[in-house]
Amino acid sequence: MKTFIKFLFSFVIFIVTWWIIQYLTKTPSYILPSPYIVLLSIMNNLDLLIYHSFITFYEILIGFLLGIIFGMYTGILFIISKSTRRWLLPFIILTQAIPIFAIAPILTLWVGYGIWSKIIMTILIIYFPITISFYDGLKRIDPMIVNLAKLMGANTFTMLLKIRIPFALPQLSSGLKLAAAFAPMGAVIGEWVGSSKGLGYLMLYASGRVQIDLMFASIIILAIFTVTLYNIVTVVTNQLTKWDPKSHLN
Repeated sequence: MKTFIKFLFSFVIFIVTWWIIQYLTKTPSYILPSPYIVLLSIMNNLDLLIYHSFITFYEILIGFLLGIIFGMYTGILFIISKSTRRWLLPFIILTQAIPIFAIAPILTLWVGYGIWSKIIMTILIIYFPITISFYDGLKRIDPMIVNLAKLMGANTFTMLLKIRIPFALPQLSSGLKLAAAFAPMGAVIGEWVGSSKGLGYLMLYASGRVQIDLMFASIIILAIFTVTLYNIVTVVTNQLTKWDPKSHLN
């Protein structure tokens, strides 16, 4: 409840600041519409916004879940196999040097204009932070705990399941929070490059027809998605890391 109140307060401050800037600068509404005009646009285009929002939300959700699975799997591979880590980790780091806008058109050519090119974009943009944070958590285990577990006869699987993964959850939670903030960006970039539906498409559509109020409405809905996903991830990870006091510092 406290988190909701904080975000609500921040949202009110943002809206008031936005209104003050628009009022003092007398910026035309086709450049910077007032919050009231954007609210009217949301009400007048509610059905259209809901339709495109559901598509983008689906892309974000599926991409986010698959990104978690692939990222955690890769982190476990890095711990289990040194050769895999030695060869695959530099390649993963190298891919981060490639601009995401350069990958999007290639994905569209390979996968098509359907929903999967956007899901893959979402996976790509969150895969690295999840993989690295989880791998970092898996390897930062007290050597005394590892040695004690080996003395007690723990095999690699037991060590991973009972010791490494639980101790890695605080680091993984940081990666998941970053992923929650980045996931909507991946879906929207994919829609910008090639799509006929989704909030990213609606932004381009509105911008091309100088319907700036509709474009701002799409941006606000996307921001709400991001904040909601981030808070859901925060609640879940807080429950999983109750045992770690460092994860709950205010």
